[in-house]
Amino acid sequence: MTASAPAHVGLDGLVDVLDRVLDAGVAVSGDVVIALAGVDLIQLDLRLLLTGVSTETSAALGAAT
Repeated sequence: MTASAPAHVGLDGLVDVLDRVLDAGVAVSGDVVIALAGVDLIQLDLRLLLTGVSTETSAALGAAT
């Protein structure tokens, strides 16, 4: 079986991906429910926003003017 993509991503590729994510921003949302015998014991509502400081600063300054 041949793979079309390399098994690892080089450091340069990882830096490029991280730069794009921080420039555009990423929002992740999810729910986690822990149940026992069909009874929900714990429910977590998770939200994560990942963005660069310079991106948010420029957006805030642009919205204020």
